[in-house]
Amino acid sequence: MKLNDTLYHEIINASQDCIFWKDRERRFLGANQAFLDFYGFESVDVIIGRTDEDMGWHSDPVPFMADELRVLEGQSTYKVPGRCTVHGEERSIVASKRPLYDGDKIVGIVGSFSDVTHVLRKKPAAYGDNALYDQENLSGFQYFEDILKKYKIDEILDPLTGVIRRQFITEFARSLTGTGTAFSVIAISLDNIKYINDAYGHEVGENVRSVMAARLARSLEDFGVAGRLHDDELILINMRDISLEERKAFLDKLYAGQGIARGDVRVDDFNIFVSATCGCAVYPNDASDCDELFMYADKALRRGCEEGGDRYVIYDDSENKEGGMDKLKSLGIYTGMQGVVRRLERTPGFEDKLRSLLPLLKDGLKISKMFFADSHGLLRSIPDSGLREDVSDITYLLDEAAYSGPVDEEMGDIAPMLHKVLENIGAQSVIIARVGLDRDTDGYLVCTGKRGKNSWSADECGLLYFAVKLLAMRMRLDKDEIPE
Repeated sequence: MKLNDTLYHEIINASQDCIFWKDRERRFLGANQAFLDFYGFESVDVIIGRTDEDMGWHSDPVPFMADELRVLEGQSTYKVPGRCTVHGEERSIVASKRPLYDGDKIVGIVGSFSDVTHVLRKKPAAYGDNALYDQENLSGFQYFEDILKKYKIDEILDPLTGVIRRQFITEFARSLTGTGTAFSVIAISLDNIKYINDAYGHEVGENVRSVMAARLARSLEDFGVAGRLHDDELILINMRDISLEERKAFLDKLYAGQGIARGDVRVDDFNIFVSATCGCAVYPNDASDCDELFMYADKALRRGCEEGGDRYVIYDDSENKEGGMDKLKSLGIYTGMQGVVRRLERTPGFEDKLRSLLPLLKDGLKISKMFFADSHGLLRSIPDSGLREDVSDITYLLDEAAYSGPVDEEMGDIAPMLHKVLENIGAQSVIIARVGLDRDTDGYLVCTGKRGKNSWSADECGLLYFAVKLLAMRMRLDKDEIPE
């Protein structure tokens, strides 16, 4: 039977899940009847062409925006818990999103979500036997004793796995660094969950997640807690095992035989082998703050995944001391996306946001001067905007996310206008990153220094890349205009 437009819309509107689709700018293109009923809209025209931020239904829109940006890069999310405001009431939802393709090109997002508020209100913790924490055992930690005075236990627990929600597990870690308490972080990714979802179905995959979360959480006994960061990423906060020998012993136990991070999971009639990859870092030995700590644990996790998974990797601080990155660490500059977001979100206006980045980049990258070239190629200096020069050939220099190199004849052959300006101000080297999201270009951040042929490392280019991406994201949230 041919699926014509009328039949297609009938099927979509028969679904009890709220379904929506968006363009590459994250603007709504359409939604089904369940979506309209959930928000109380009479027509889809209310949302067409608008973003979540325009609608104002998330108290903290940044995690939702970050998820959708990952989807636009080709990733998918599945049953991610979140909250939205409907008719003045905050509701709990679980949402799934996938890239929308036209041939092999990503043209937007298609997503769905379900309201699980009534489920959470009925249950004291997560689903049935998956209740991993209660008020009594969480109150053994000072942070949770305090937070339970403001939140109910079901608001603190992840509804799908029964471990701590991302918001609260990260705040717990921050409370520990704030008091100078030593602890280790273990970031965990389930290796074969995508295969399990595809082979056995998402319901089986969900049960596997719950079983693995329970095994890992119980391995901590009373000396730590487990949380859920992303779709298939869990985290353990271990307050007992701090030394290298103690951490190795704990991680070895997770992988011993048919153990905790590796073993069979029985779901219905299926006996499924599941393994996990772990990355471990410790405070304060490896990191000076919580953002660094999470970043280094994630770095170790990614290395384990690249090596084939089903293993643990302990972060090695010596690897961070190549290419001057130990200076970035000691200054607390390279602290990941959330740290930069917090700096930018406190600053109103585009030019003030740029100025707020200047001391970070001067100290971290040892730049001499910073400039911004708008999308028309007009270059001006930061912070005083005194220099105004045409460098519209800057686009020829960037075929990747960032560029760094000496200001030499080779650069002059590619971008002669930019080369002339940089030569006139005495720049010996330059590092450039595009400011924008997806295909939208707001401009280019241009930083100069006196490194000669010793240009910035890939890690340092990565720092600038993260900074400009988060600058572009924050601009859109705050609706900042770039001055002419």
